[in-house]
Amino acid sequence: MVEKAAINLTETVRAYADALLGAAWGLGWRGTDAEDLVQETFVAFLQASERFEGRSTLKTYLFGILYNKAREKRRDAAREQAVDPIDEVFEQRFGFLDRWRTIPQGPEDLALAQETAGIVEVCMQSLPAQQRMAFYLKEVEHLPTEAICNILQVTVTHLGVALFRARNKLRECVQKQWKGSP
Repeated sequence: MVEKAAINLTETVRAYADALLGAAWGLGWRGTDAEDLVQETFVAFLQASERFEGRSTLKTYLFGILYNKAREKRRDAAREQAVDPIDEVFEQRFGFLDRWRTIPQGPEDLALAQETAGIVEVCMQSLPAQQRMAFYLKEVEHLPTEAICNILQVTVTHLGVALFRARNKLRECVQKQWKGSP
């Protein structure tokens, strides 16, 4: 049996917190919801760290936990309704430590950036969760195919189909949105 190295939680958090937060954003979570999701991921990892056998990389293991926690959280959120829309507006405009999510720019740059980001976000949100996560892990996180398959618990063929469909849907959606813009 292969001896696994002791896992240092502090180093693990430092090494993967930003990547996990980015993945949470890629899954459509914003503000404190994304931060909570990352925190829940590390709590679950801490509770299950003894079961980590090292058959995958630590990063893959953490992304798998994040993906499962995001599914749970989305299921729970579907059962609840937003009570106060002001919280939603605040979270859309401000991020960690109440800082602006985007620094204000010139009016033309800002208008174009907002329009583009809005179109991409609308298009990303229209994708099914598994396609959105597959696209994010492949194109943003640049994870290898094997790692993505482990995280999403799919075959290489299924991943290829999911990525193909995600790319096509995004391309069609962005084209359709740009044509519909004034």
